[in-house]
Amino acid sequence: MARHVLLNNVEHKDLRIITTRSAEYGDKVMNALTFPDEFRSIQAHYPIFFGKSADTGGFQPLAMFGFEQEENLFLNSEGWDVPYVPLTIERQPFLIGFQQRSDVGGVTRQVVVHVDMDHPRISHEKGERVFLEHGGYTEYLNRMNDVLYSIHEGVERNKGFLQALLDNDLLESFTLDVELNDGTGHRLAGFYTINEERLGNLEPEALARLNGEGYLLPIYMVIASMSNIRELIRRRNALLEA
Repeated sequence: MARHVLLNNVEHKDLRIITTRSAEYGDKVMNALTFPDEFRSIQAHYPIFFGKSADTGGFQPLAMFGFEQEENLFLNSEGWDVPYVPLTIERQPFLIGFQQRSDVGGVTRQVVVHVDMDHPRISHEKGERVFLEHGGYTEYLNRMNDVLYSIHEGVERNKGFLQALLDNDLLESFTLDVELNDGTGHRLAGFYTINEERLGNLEPEALARLNGEGYLLPIYMVIASMSNIRELIRRRNALLEA
């Protein structure tokens, strides 16, 4: 069970966060939410698929780590074995929260930092300190604030990006059938990708509009990321051989 509370330097003055990457600390996951501003880093290592949110039913871009639930082929006994960890993974156990703030101009919604006190990364004995001795922010917490801000901005940008894909009919469902070296097969279904044929047939005005909105480059990053499916298969085969 998650227990989200507002982070503060009084109640959490001794809080530490374990930053080791392992299944024990919640990293054994099949995918993670991502967003256009992160696609360049994501596509260097992971395929980018689109899935539907269980909460809203809307589309969301996902960095894929495996072929089934609780499978992360980038996680081993030494940790996460590629240099870029998606921001929505790195930010744990922190998350963005909102609270109402009244001022002279009226009531505004303020972005605040929450922490999940039931997360396995929570510690008071080991890991990165969150606050300095007299209550100031550590470099680690400053980094987490930057990460959370990037995620917040990225999720907001996702809305326009995904709407542009839908408006141009660029998302298509696909099924991936994988045959491994031992003869076993896996079927990955329920995900979506960019329809390259439709993209290639868009009118120049539509392409110019996508480019002007900053969405064309992320689209090509998604397409480029699909070559990483071969890397997922290679990693799964390597596990079988081990």
